[in-house]
Amino acid sequence: MHVFVTGGTGLIGSAVVAELLGRGHTVLALTRSATSAQAAEAAGAEPLRGSLADLDALRTGAARADGVIHLAFGNDFSSPDALAAAVAEESAALAALGEALVGSDRPLVTVAGTPRVEGRASTEADPIPTDGPVGGRSRAVTAILGLASRGVRSTAVRMPRTVHNHGDGGFAGMLTGIARRTGVSGYPGDGTQRWPAVHALDAAVLFRLALEQAEPGTSWHAVADEGDRVRDIAEVIGRRLGVPVESVPEETYGPLGPIFATDQPASSTHTQQSLGWKPQHPSLLHDLENIRL
Repeated sequence: MHVFVTGGTGLIGSAVVAELLGRGHTVLALTRSATSAQAAEAAGAEPLRGSLADLDALRTGAARADGVIHLAFGNDFSSPDALAAAVAEESAALAALGEALVGSDRPLVTVAGTPRVEGRASTEADPIPTDGPVGGRSRAVTAILGLASRGVRSTAVRMPRTVHNHGDGGFAGMLTGIARRTGVSGYPGDGTQRWPAVHALDAAVLFRLALEQAEPGTSWHAVADEGDRVRDIAEVIGRRLGVPVESVPEETYGPLGPIFATDQPASSTHTQQSLGWKPQHPSLLHDLENIRL
């Protein structure tokens, strides 16, 4: 299968591209710069210059492919306005990709987040929230899943709060970055809230399986660790960096503060049973031992 991938040079995307190529697929990768184009070529993919804001490039990529995996996101969490702009950009991009595939029966795999459910681990059957600081992403994904009735084999891989590799990535990587800047490895509240996690290489396998096998309109959980306590995450970071571990205000984390403070474990039992996905790489707490000093 010839697969168009957005975000193909990021932490998750580079793993997905390698997984696709290793399993006999070919890759057309959206690249924003000469540097990312060189990285895509070095990985074995064909670059297509453009960005999420370049809707014509997205339509071109989708038209040239047998399937699409969408991973790109602006990732600007510096302010509510910046986050809203990134969400709006991605929503327009997803709509363009979806419309380009209507009536083709080709797969479109996109990204969502695992939802929070009070008192238990969320499952693939639980709806994703459409309110809050990133609710717009969920609304865009829900619209894409709705294209299943219009001849698109659309599916969503729901990612946990931390996707990691070599001790970096996701919310845990953000905790590490803040600890480096402030000299404190912090956690919001009492730190007993739980975050699910997955290794990037395991997530990449699930994206490939969803591309190849998933039925239209389905959602899957890329969860290896059902829920690590945030305080435990912060303690490993603090020990590795040699800084104190303390509770800090939610405001430390900007617009993501309320999400950082929320207990949000998630299960992937259905995903593992249905798609035959079996995470094999190190857990988050083990991988954090690889934090660069």
